[in-house]
Amino acid sequence: MTARAVRAPGPDDLDRAWRAVSAELEPSPLVPSALAPGALLKLETFQPTGAFKVRGALAAVAALPAGVPAVTASAGNHGLGMGYAAARSGADVTVVVSTRASRVKVDRIGAYPVRLVQHGLTYDEAEAHALTLPGHYVSPYNDPAVIAGQGTIGRELDAQAPGPLTVVAPVGGGGLLAGLCLWARERGDVRVVGVESAVSRGVSASVAAGRVVAVEVGETFADGLPGNLEAGSVTPGVIGDTAALTSVTDGQIRTAMRWLFHEHGLVAEGAGAAGVAAVLAGQVEVAGRPVVVISGRNITVPTFTEAIGENQPIRGNPGGRTA
Repeated sequence: MTARAVRAPGPDDLDRAWRAVSAELEPSPLVPSALAPGALLKLETFQPTGAFKVRGALAAVAALPAGVPAVTASAGNHGLGMGYAAARSGADVTVVVSTRASRVKVDRIGAYPVRLVQHGLTYDEAEAHALTLPGHYVSPYNDPAVIAGQGTIGRELDAQAPGPLTVVAPVGGGGLLAGLCLWARERGDVRVVGVESAVSRGVSASVAAGRVVAVEVGETFADGLPGNLEAGSVTPGVIGDTAALTSVTDGQIRTAMRWLFHEHGLVAEGAGAAGVAAVLAGQVEVAGRPVVVISGRNITVPTFTEAIGENQPIRGNPGGRTA
């Protein structure tokens, strides 16, 4: 497939996104945690759609020319964000998901005023189909407004957490990590760490290669993490050498989900707990105060109870030092 022409975002995009997002959303909570000395959890689970991707969706819909329809593909949370943005703005939005997308997310997307299309067995197949549909394609990660919208987490941290920080966040297509890197370069005293699934490391492979490369994608219950990048995606270039990248296994993610539930009473989906998983596993080198983004809570009850019911050790890792 021919790569789309997508420009990389800049500081002006972050400014525009901040105006759009802050007009619609209150800052998400930032709470102290025993995860590591001085640690803070940024609770994007408290967003109205249950995940951070509503930020990028609001920014992208606000950037649409009047009357232009939007089409997107999603593993679930981006579709929820686009649905929320459509409801707030009246925009014409089509959301494409795979036939294996999380049922709880699909049902919630369908409750918004969008056209919902299920196509293909994987996210990659759903995305390829969405790119053939008429309208302005809003990628969940490869879009300057979406990337900048996710970067508004950083603008909130400017007020919530002054001083040097290490911000840890999950990585799927790289939109959140790219947005945080855009903000981190603006701020100057922030280290960013991205956490991929061990069975899907497309972003780290592409950053290392200096271009988008395909990788083998394995099975994981953390449905927001796996998948290859769209050809020509700008996210690896935006991330560049600003972020360190590491990965976690499904077992480590399940341990993190259990830890969040037992220590904080928080429900997090697999992708949402990836940052905590990396800290618990000792894979994050902290420079400054650690802030871990808990990125989403949209998970079925059976999947969640199975994950947290597994007999795995739950313990903090104040001295983790390796990524």
